Amino acid sequence: MSKTEVFNTTVNWTGEHRGHLVLGNGPEMDFSAPPNAQGHAGVFTPEDGFVASANTCVMLMFIWAVERYKLNLLSYECRVEGTKLIELDRTEIFTHLRFWPVIRISAGKEDPEFVRSRALRALQSAQKYSLIANSVKSEIIIEPQIEIS
Repeated sequence: MSKTEVFNTTVNWTGEHRGHLVLGNGPEMDFSAPPNAQGHAGVFTPEDGFVASANTCVMLMFIWAVERYKLNLLSYECRVEGTKLIELDRTEIFTHLRFWPVIRISAGKEDPEFVRSRALRALQSAQKYSLIANSVKSEIIIEPQIEIS
């Protein structure tokens, strides 16, 4: 049986192109439009939030998959770049998100190539089950670097 969950945020305008964000889970932060859109440098932007939500969700789903595939994860770090297209009429869309995860896994006594293939399957599962990756129109591109020790 399907069910629903509700998540919420609250924003308040604080002047100019700035605001204050309160997340339903508790954290708060100031935000702005990007500097090239009359915003301010050094402040969280909606674009940052979009890219960060995809990056954090895929990472958490990868951790879940690593546990299911019984991999000995040593470290995970991932840089994500979101490419935004700005049309002549000033409409904007993220065309794609490119992920560069660097994954380090210990093979122990297992065959390193078998461990590498399980790590790749875990990464595919992470993308498949990521709520955020499944909720965006942008193309998701993952170019992993997997190190087996």
